[in-house]
Amino acid sequence: MSNTQNICLIGGSGFLGTELADQLSRLSAKKITVLTRDLRKMRSLRVVPTVNVEQVDPYDADALADAFENQDIVINLVGILNTSVGRGGTFEQAHVQLAENIVTAASRKNTRVIQISSLHADAENGPSEYLRTKGRAADLLNHSGLPVTTFCPSVMFGNSDGLYTRFANLLQAMPFMPLACAEARFAPVYVGDVANVIVDAIDNPDTIGQSYNLCGPEEFTLQEIVQYTSEVLGIKRKIIPLPNSIAKIQAFMMELIPGKPFSRDNYNSMKVDSVCENSDSHQPTPVCKIVPTYLGKMNRQSRLQHYRELARRDVPNK
Repeated sequence: MSNTQNICLIGGSGFLGTELADQLSRLSAKKITVLTRDLRKMRSLRVVPTVNVEQVDPYDADALADAFENQDIVINLVGILNTSVGRGGTFEQAHVQLAENIVTAASRKNTRVIQISSLHADAENGPSEYLRTKGRAADLLNHSGLPVTTFCPSVMFGNSDGLYTRFANLLQAMPFMPLACAEARFAPVYVGDVANVIVDAIDNPDTIGQSYNLCGPEEFTLQEIVQYTSEVLGIKRKIIPLPNSIAKIQAFMMELIPGKPFSRDNYNSMKVDSVCENSDSHQPTPVCKIVPTYLGKMNRQSRLQHYRELARRDVPNK
């Protein structure tokens, strides 16, 4: 890390971004700059001494170019799973337009770019708008003439993730689980492993011009993921796999719920299994080593045991 002067993160407030910023700060990178449109979302990073948070709209090409002026490496972590209202709220804006702005801004000084794409992102043949726009963004950067490294992870897991944590919340709120795409396959990769691979690439010029698929060491169907989540929580729920015709209706209806917990585009993304033929993860961490450490805290028995321990501490010694 001693050779790296300035590292700029776009999307540093997200799930992977916060983990990466934490790893970089602990490895004493000389200067880490995180760009954000809303400083209020960056309170946790603003207290890290080696992280500088700047309010910059990445969809403003001129502002982005100014922000890159003294940067050695730019890491683009921006990705949305569903559309929303506002600037940067569509797949085209969040993925493709931002990539165009990054190319324009980085080309001033031939700044190196690390792009976080997605496993099976494909501009032409991706089954969903998410995968197609992720593919177009990667193509734009890889054909820009800039020094680019691309990482394509499968679904990531870790504390407060959008996989096990999301299903844990649903399982606790529902008496049974109607499950779309129950047979879709995933190779969940630990967010800490993904961040570690990115950190290693920063000082490795051999990674320039390369694209890496990142998967965990195990493959699961979505039904197996949900079943495992219920086991870690210590609750029993009947899981009901839905036929495709009903799954499509469920996706449409859940698009109307605030936060869009599931959408037709999500459904389309799961038409291709999120698994790797060859993974470039370094010694990937298995699910069973990490998930119980954070889902276990949601387990009723774990909470009761925690309260008992607190009560024992409060009892004065005789």
